[in-house]
Amino acid sequence: MTAGISMTATTTVTDHITLILTKKTSYKIPDINIKTSRQMQARQLRYDDILIDIINEEYSILPLLSRFSIPLGLGNETIGDVCSRNGIDVKALLLILNYIRTGIIDSDTISVVSPLEVVKFLKNSHDYFISYKFTHIRKNLISALDLEPNATNSLILNFFDTFVKKVKEHFLYEERTVFPYISALVEDKDTNYRIETFQQHHEEVVGALAELKNIILRYYRTTVPNLMYDVLVDIYNCEEDLISHSDIENNLLIPMVYDLEKKSGK
Repeated sequence: MTAGISMTATTTVTDHITLILTKKTSYKIPDINIKTSRQMQARQLRYDDILIDIINEEYSILPLLSRFSIPLGLGNETIGDVCSRNGIDVKALLLILNYIRTGIIDSDTISVVSPLEVVKFLKNSHDYFISYKFTHIRKNLISALDLEPNATNSLILNFFDTFVKKVKEHFLYEERTVFPYISALVEDKDTNYRIETFQQHHEEVVGALAELKNIILRYYRTTVPNLMYDVLVDIYNCEEDLISHSDIENNLLIPMVYDLEKKSGK
């Protein structure tokens, strides 16, 4: 039996990946509103919390902090102090962090935060995924694929590249159409676009990662399993991160823009 894919599974895996790659339908995941046990246990962060203490308790917020462009060298500063020193809207930061951590939307905070602050966070997230995360996963995936040539290696890489292409198209639409519309709305400029258009066509893009995980977990055999396990952890984290990204758009940004449209008489 060779590394990569077993002889009895080769046809099945190749056909399976090819079928997914040639699907005409968009990748979607179900809308799940069930809170995780971590969310149920998490407390609401406050502006006077010491940021480094929060990180030590919950290091998973580090990628979120990076998207607010918060530099390291935090000392013993509070969240409020760090935001003030770096010109960050502390209410926007707490709104997003607390929503992702607890699943709870602070109605008082969301009513005073500008949607442009959420847009800024989402733009930074786009840059994080495209400039760093996807490149990082692809590089490690290449290292984890077995060195012995087999047809499945190229199929897996093509599958991942197709996924990244779809995500980039998704992000590009937001940055060229949705975000400029929100800026125009805030500035009370006339435009024919409505956030309902975005909501109706807002497709989830993470389903392909679930397929990729299943392909690797169910079928792929490699002589460098530790590397592949690392890749799987990265894929799981990326999938969770993209779901959170979509949740912020659906449950924070879109309602904020609807409210702004209503106030503008649109």
